[in-house]
Amino acid sequence: MKRLSFFLMAAALLWGAYSALAGPMDGLLSDMGLSGKGAGDDSRIAAGLKEALSVGTKNAVDAVSRTDGYFANQAIKIVVPDKIQNVANVLSKLGYREQVDAFVLSMNRAAEKAAPQAASFFVDAFQNMTFEDARKIFEGGDTSATEFFKSKTQDKLYGAFKPIVSSSMDEVGVTKTYKEMVGKYTSAVPFASVESLDLDHYVTTKALDGLFYVLGQEEKKIRTDPAARVTDLLKDVFGK
Repeated sequence: MKRLSFFLMAAALLWGAYSALAGPMDGLLSDMGLSGKGAGDDSRIAAGLKEALSVGTKNAVDAVSRTDGYFANQAIKIVVPDKIQNVANVLSKLGYREQVDAFVLSMNRAAEKAAPQAASFFVDAFQNMTFEDARKIFEGGDTSATEFFKSKTQDKLYGAFKPIVSSSMDEVGVTKTYKEMVGKYTSAVPFASVESLDLDHYVTTKALDGLFYVLGQEEKKIRTDPAARVTDLLKDVFGK
């Protein structure tokens, strides 16, 4: 009889504990987007977006890393900075177009050489994506994941990417060709001045802009083109 009373008391205590916790826990799960049927949906969407970003970033990095990845793509090609556009125009008219072209090519080669290193900096952002982030992105526009990704990684990427770009610029001779170009200009146009230019900042910024642009195009493909959904999860999430 004592044993039966003990079990009845334990059951009553457990029921009381469940009743006390059920309301707050349901509210917490609801706030997290994890209650009921939505839990599976949100988990699937989050997993699908992470996979889309994984596939998209790999494709984007591969696309811009190859020879002419930047240079031959008119949407992301790194051109003469506005600050020295007049220098380039004058030199072209004076017969030094070859030097201007060499400078432009060297900037793009530096970006192409540095781009593979960007892949290692992408992981944290989509691994740390919350269910709430995922649902907003999923219901957003064709490049909403890329824009989210950019907002979370751009500053960190810039800080890590700039020294890599700078090293690549030294290897392919960007600074050398720039100095040669400016030297031709100051020789041809006495007393002319050239506005100060931070080439490392310029090429790094343009390289990242181009990378995110291509990533956005990859995201659009996954969202709109069934052929770009190369895994079962992508087909499941984006094929609805």
